[in-house]
This record gives sequence, C-alpha cells and structure tokens, in this order.
Amino acid sequence: MKVSRWANNPIIEPKDVKPSRRDFEVIGTFNAGVTRLADEVILLVRVAEKPISEHPEIALAGLYDAGSGKIITKKFPKNDRKIDFSDPRLIITPAGIYLTSISHLRLAHSKDGVNFKIEDKPAIEPANDYEAFGIEDPRISIIDGLYYINYVAVCPFGITTRLVSTKDFKSFERHGAIFCPDNKDVVIFPERIGGKYYALHRPNSPLFGKNDIWISESPDLLCWGNHRYLIEPGRDRWDEIKIGAGAVPFRTEEGWVEVYHGVDRNNRYCLGAVLLDSKEPWKVIARTEEPIFEPEADYETEGFFGNVVFSCGLLCEDEKLKIYYGAADTTVCYAELALDDVVENLNFTNSI
Repeated sequence: MKVSRWANNPIIEPKDVKPSRRDFEVIGTFNAGVTRLADEVILLVRVAEKPISEHPEIALAGLYDAGSGKIITKKFPKNDRKIDFSDPRLIITPAGIYLTSISHLRLAHSKDGVNFKIEDKPAIEPANDYEAFGIEDPRISIIDGLYYINYVAVCPFGITTRLVSTKDFKSFERHGAIFCPDNKDVVIFPERIGGKYYALHRPNSPLFGKNDIWISESPDLLCWGNHRYLIEPGRDRWDEIKIGAGAVPFRTEEGWVEVYHGVDRNNRYCLGAVLLDSKEPWKVIARTEEPIFEPEADYETEGFFGNVVFSCGLLCEDEKLKIYYGAADTTVCYAELALDDVVENLNFTNSI
C-alpha cells in the first residue's frame, strides 16, 4: 500500500519541546491525539521526560507524589545487580517497577496540519495516585460538541484508562477512571449508536497471555459494561503477538473503520485496519491481511524503541487518512494514505 510520508518528518521532536522543569530533559514526543478546533489542527502530544542525573552511575526516576502534590525523583545505583536496567523503558527492582521517564500531555496548534506551535507548559499532567508514573497516549473523540480525551494512566496499582473533557482545550474537567487495570488502548466512538456509547479497549490477561481487542457500551461515557470480545492477534501474521486500538474509529459507507496497531514476535509495531458494522459495531466485517503502514524510514526504525509506528489519532478528510503517529517512541510524524486503498484492502475475513 502506498504511504505518503511528509517530506519534513519528524514534525515534532524532543528538541522542539521545552522541559516542564529545569532539572528534566525531554526524551520523547510521540503518540499524539488529534482533532480540529475552529481553523486549527490540535495535537495533544505525549511528552516523555526524565530527570537529569549528574552522576553517570546513578539512574533517576520521576514520579508524582500525591502527598506533596509534586513530581519527585528516586535514585537507583546502576551497579546494583538486583536491579534490572535491560529495558530502556523500565527500572525493575525487588521492591517494584519504575519507569525511566514520566509523561504528560502537551498542546500543539497548527493552521496547516504540519507546522505546529507547541505550548511551553503541560496541558494535562499527573495529578493523583493513579497517575503516579505518568499519563500517556491520548485519544480525542468529539461528541455532542464536547471533546472527550481518554488517556492511559500508569501507577503501582496498574494501568487504567481515565477520561477528561473540554470545550476549548484551555480548561479540562476530570471524570476519573473508566476502565480498571490492566486495560489500555481505549478509543471511544465519536457518536451514539442505537442510543449508546461504544468503546474499543484492550484488557490484558497475564494468565493466558491474551492481548485482544474488546468492545463495550455505556449509557453515559462513565459506566462501561456488556464487554464483548472483538478480534484477536492473527496467527503467523504481522500482528501475531498483540493488538490494540489506535485512532478513534471513523464512519464510511461500508461501516466503521478502526486503524489499529499490531506487534509481531520481533516487537515490530505496524498499523492495520478492521471494518465494523455501522449499526452493530461488535460485528466484524473484514480486516486487512497485511499492514497498511509499517516502519521503514530511519526515524521509524531507530530511536528510543525502534521499529515502531503507533497512531493515537488521524483525520479522515479529502478522501485521505491524515495519520499522526509516534515513530520509534521518539517523535511525532505525519503521513497520508488514500481512503480507497485502505477500504480495498479490508478483504480478509479468515480467523476473525
């Protein structure tokens, strides 16, 4: 499938973003939610920061402390053999797991969709015990004139999905957790279907090692139930290890199209698509057999966590999918796919 990457990718890099405090450095700007507000394209960018260590043998981790209402740092000696530093994203200690970075959400504005002005301060940042290790991967759904933003919250209790809403991206109302641990990759359909709200999500099953996409319904966007299994990773395919919803679904004449991510046995993240019934979205019509977008450019194959393209948001406009995606867990990039090409490749129905 032909993918048109923006010639000046990446469009947002860590060097473009001012750290939230002087003793931190920005190491990643990626996985942005996207929407339109008036005549602007709005991105909510996941900004990953880490404390600056003045001692090469000491690793630092930042975390939100509810008691003080501030982000504090913890120290870990790199020569301690009881501590596992092998994953660049984690510090694994006998007492628990910490993240090497702490994330918040930063607002960026653009008139043309590719040149962005990035605000100097966080728009949404950790504010309670459930967000102690940071907030990540926002998705934005416009429903009845309100912008609903769900994001992943990480803490020692597990990974939850939380919800906020806004009219103007200047003030935000928090609505709490809408999915319990461990659950992430939540996308909320942008309209009611049969009088109900629907969301895709990815519960994690440690016992059976399952990482499937499920669908749930709600009367009010806060209480979610009637959870149903939707699709599983493909066998011996590009998405064989785990899958998760990516961008907010969009409606076409054929049904709802969901652009999702899949991971293979080499930890390579690609994007695919699945077609859901327009009136009964728990019914799968078709799925792409091959990825519609895979990491190939240098900025996608190399970075903090290489071989990754991961989208939390797109705009379906002018018969195109305008995809904003995280590349190698490091930068925000932009690409376009023809809508007709994606729909034509939704022809795989085996093992759904």
